[in-house]
Amino acid sequence: MTAKIIDGKKIAEGIKEKLKFQIEGLTIKPCLAVILVGNNPASNVYVNMKEIECTKLGIILKKYCLKENLLEEKLLNLIKALNNDVHVHGILVQLPLPSHIDEFNIIEAIEPKKDVDGFHAINMGCLFIGTPKFEPCTPKAIIEMINSTNITIEGKHAVIVGRSKIVGNPVAQLLLQHNTTVTICHSKTHDLKEYTKQADILVVAVGIPHLIKEDMIKEGAIVIDVGVNRIEDITYKKGYYLCGDVDFEKVINKASYISPVPGGVGPVTIAMLMSNTLKAYHLIENGKAI
Repeated sequence: MTAKIIDGKKIAEGIKEKLKFQIEGLTIKPCLAVILVGNNPASNVYVNMKEIECTKLGIILKKYCLKENLLEEKLLNLIKALNNDVHVHGILVQLPLPSHIDEFNIIEAIEPKKDVDGFHAINMGCLFIGTPKFEPCTPKAIIEMINSTNITIEGKHAVIVGRSKIVGNPVAQLLLQHNTTVTICHSKTHDLKEYTKQADILVVAVGIPHLIKEDMIKEGAIVIDVGVNRIEDITYKKGYYLCGDVDFEKVINKASYISPVPGGVGPVTIAMLMSNTLKAYHLIENGKAI
């Protein structure tokens, strides 16, 4: 068996095409404020990608590039101003933040109906009780990619490797809402292979290159690789290459569907950010509360 590739770029283009059509019909355009603190190379890349997609779709992007040594109070003041700006519909603070800034305080300062990342405690709470207003972008992307296989997931066993607040935990909740049976594995799990081999759907998000080997998955499983790992290698033109948490070249021979890295979850995550921005626009312009 050779797995079918879940093409994230193709899925993302389909989502963005629909969004662009909807945005073209709006008199007032959605506006997304993106805050970048410091000069983290990966964060710079991610923000630039978001800027490109906003431009393509007709979303106004306001970018705030702030110094690494910025005081937390200054960042909170900026967020407060953006919360009160009626022309701004979505606010995103690019993570990670410098160590002297408390990420929780920053996320909680964002107005929940402008929280397009879906990380605010109110939005997370709504997600966990089954009434999500903003689903976090990566978990939302994972569900979209699984659904693209057209395989009924109700009753299936989903195993998630990783329990982060931004991927593992929320995607578990979304899968539960699709009536799957969910197992979450983490760094303290004994005999990881015992669990991953049971998975009809395997989601891996831990940031360990090639953690999941061919002998760790069930024949015919759907495998979603969320990890993006940079491996230094002078034989490559850029001096490095990107790989996921799954040993793609081997696992492809055993899975039924698999997402690649790059070109898998990443593009769909950005498309979901654009979708959440449009949703925030409608919430604010229609005067709805969360």
